[in-house]
Amino acid sequence: MEYVTAVPHPRSEAAAPARSGRRSLAVALLFGALGAAVALLATRQRWAEGTATVAGGAFPLTAKGSDVTGVPAALAIVGLAALVAVFAVRRAGRFAVSGLLALSGAGIAVAALTAASDSSVLDDQAAKASGDTSATVDALSHTGWPYVAAAGGLLILLAGLLALRYGSLWPAMSGRYERGTARPRRTARPADPERPEEIWKALDRGEDPTGA
Repeated sequence: MEYVTAVPHPRSEAAAPARSGRRSLAVALLFGALGAAVALLATRQRWAEGTATVAGGAFPLTAKGSDVTGVPAALAIVGLAALVAVFAVRRAGRFAVSGLLALSGAGIAVAALTAASDSSVLDDQAAKASGDTSATVDALSHTGWPYVAAAGGLLILLAGLLALRYGSLWPAMSGRYERGTARPRRTARPADPERPEEIWKALDRGEDPTGA
């Protein structure tokens, strides 16, 4: 009995990288955009709260993420810009931008986790509210929003890692948008010799009114 070995079709082998590229592209775009949105949203929420003793009473204090640290929001914007720029560059440029995207996500996560237990902002508010420069915040508590911002950073990090791994399979910006590509010039129409205004307009455009 003879056994016939199935030979993979060349077209199916060529289509496999294309499918991987499309899937990774969709996932990277989703992770990058969602991660940036989550990080930006989290920095606008309340990260810490407490009280300060003012005139014998408790004065409530709160601090948003942007009050505690501006790094996550700034890096989220950098990550969005890098996500878009991935399609405008190729080869080494795409690798570099993908690395920037991954580093932006990692920076967001580190900054958010570092600031999760920070109390310096509320201590400053307590000192201003009480008029005592040595005053500190009382009944300090933190919310879960710093960890939400860190999760957004991790999503951006994953998008960057996908770009580093599969970016070479992704499409690039059309060549007509690349710098240095000039549009083809239209052939000048000969000016009507019986209409002097057309002759002057052709001369103003730097064209030969005879069409030669």
